Amino acid sequence: ASPLRPQIKMGTQNNEGLMPKLSQFRITKRTVDALPTDKDATYRDDKLKGFAVRVKPSGSKTYLVIYRNKEGRTRSLALGQHGALTAEKARKEAEKALGAISSGLDPSEERQLERKAQTVADLCAAYIKAARAGNILGRRGSPKKASTLATDIGRINRHIIPLLGKRKVRDLTTADINKFVRDVAAGKTAVDVKTGPRGRAIVEGGQGAATRTVGLLGGILSFAISEGIIMANPCRGVRKYAPKHRHVRFEANDYAALGEALRASEGAGEPWQTVTAFRLLSLTGCRLGEVAKLRWADVDLTGSALRLSDSKTGRSIRPLGSAAVSLLRSLDQTGDYVFPAVRAKGAPYGGFPKAWRRILSRAVVPPESVLNGLTPHGLRHGFASTAGDLGMSEITIAGLLGHASATVTARYVHSIDATLIAAADRVASRIAAHMDSTEETATIVPIRRA
Repeated sequence: ASPLRPQIKMGTQNNEGLMPKLSQFRITKRTVDALPTDKDATYRDDKLKGFAVRVKPSGSKTYLVIYRNKEGRTRSLALGQHGALTAEKARKEAEKALGAISSGLDPSEERQLERKAQTVADLCAAYIKAARAGNILGRRGSPKKASTLATDIGRINRHIIPLLGKRKVRDLTTADINKFVRDVAAGKTAVDVKTGPRGRAIVEGGQGAATRTVGLLGGILSFAISEGIIMANPCRGVRKYAPKHRHVRFEANDYAALGEALRASEGAGEPWQTVTAFRLLSLTGCRLGEVAKLRWADVDLTGSALRLSDSKTGRSIRPLGSAAVSLLRSLDQTGDYVFPAVRAKGAPYGGFPKAWRRILSRAVVPPESVLNGLTPHGLRHGFASTAGDLGMSEITIAGLLGHASATVTARYVHSIDATLIAAADRVASRIAAHMDSTEETATIVPIRRA
């Protein structure tokens, strides 16, 4: 007898009475109940070709469909356990499956693929692993920075996984992504949780968060395409909310109020790191992270420049005006960081965000002042607006702020010219004069070769 058709002799006794010969075996509740469970065996139905039941020594009896796919390989599709699934219901399911097989489908393979299909949470985990290994490239074809990846992980954990984590990647549609954008914008992922003894995560959602997160999701799904998980990106064509840029324009009285608040904070015992750092931000237009982690190795006082080994746009050179140079010369230059931590040795100061709120609280300004609700990044906007007021071109302002240049030549230029240093000096002198409430005086900037 075939191993798939064990021979059962007429007259074998069991609790159900006589078993029919295999050639006459029809799968019914009675006949399946009567099948012996002393060994692993498969019994096929005598009427519906491919319909079978498998018995195991454990006592389990499973309804199957046994068939050959279009490649000629023998496959089996489990329909369900006897008891949980009746014999008649199993027969109907088998008929449906055999009909699909006759049209060229392979239900067993499809079921395996469905089980192995990655969820969005699985894909995000693979993306993070690849990014940590340096295999996800960001701007200028370089691996993502640790700070950028930390931001990405926060958006993944706070927005993407709560809303889409359990969804299969291959099942995502553009309609799903559009709904995701609307849900984040509506605040469905808003949460306020403690992340440690002194940590707290406040997630509010909103249109800005929705736009930035769907941009990240599009990158993750592009990674899925490169891995062969999907063929098309469902984020393509998704409507995003227009970014709401805040236009910050400083007037003389705004800088005067800021200067007074810095002096009041210094008198109130504010750490020197915070007062000096925010004054340096005002005089240079740098980003907060660039000043907060500034190392003396990146400061070129002789060449009147900051030569940042790592910034948002990679390596960057920033011209310094004489007011900024004088401020830096007044500091102790023996340590590694320009603004060292108060207690931790060899680490940068880390309390700038809270310190900024304390300093602004001391600013005496009218309700319409730009200082109300201003973030440290607003000082960068203020520097740019002051340069604009002085009649400087967009290219000059871009050079002062260290914006990434699209030209090939700029990648090979490692110095800054006299014009740019003079421009930085004009802007810094104007801002310093406003902050100190003094008259601006012209200064001659000596140009030294780096």
